[in-house]
Amino acid sequence: MAYILNIETATKNCSVSVANNGETITLKELNSGEYSHAEKLHEFIEEVIRKSKIELSDLKAVAVSKGPGSYTGLRIGVSAAKGLCFALEIPLISVDTLKTLALSVSITEGCVIPLLDARRMEVYSSVFDSKNKKIRGVKAEIITEDSFNDFLIKQKVYLVGDGVEKCKGVIVNKNAVFIDDKLPSANEMAMLSYEKFKKNDIEDIAYFEPFYLKDFVALKSKKSLF
Repeated sequence: MAYILNIETATKNCSVSVANNGETITLKELNSGEYSHAEKLHEFIEEVIRKSKIELSDLKAVAVSKGPGSYTGLRIGVSAAKGLCFALEIPLISVDTLKTLALSVSITEGCVIPLLDARRMEVYSSVFDSKNKKIRGVKAEIITEDSFNDFLIKQKVYLVGDGVEKCKGVIVNKNAVFIDDKLPSANEMAMLSYEKFKKNDIEDIAYFEPFYLKDFVALKSKKSLF
């Protein structure tokens, strides 16, 4: 048995699962509309381990969402995953956040474009075919009426993620299908992390960093200092 702990904190969804041989046993997640990872992540880890009726020592690996996504969210998830891997002396696996999100949509034709909010009218996106093969790499891009036209002129395009709201009313192509209320989840990470585990596709725990795509920008406080 290959028990893997999956940690997803790239968005406002704080999500943790335990999977065995690629199948989710226990899932705990919360999207409160706020970033609750600092308060909830370790609590969720303890809960899924307990409900799965295993011990931390039974884990064969820890998988973490590698981004792109929230700078702070990714840092929290990666720090927790590294700590567990160091303590338990088990491998660290990283999973593409956008591929995880794409897996939340099941299609037989066309393509899926997972979209994550990246401030203002910008999104992080990539493109996957109906078999979940990546056919366009990750980009940070500003949404316009011409966004994704190369794909929309050929086929149905399913747009999913918290970046979808930025596309509605801007992208009017009839082939665009907007899927609401989906965020990356540790549930969809299960098979991806297991496939990497079988291939021994692991990270260097000491040097691994999340894939931020863009530099962190600190927002100025609206409160006056004087």
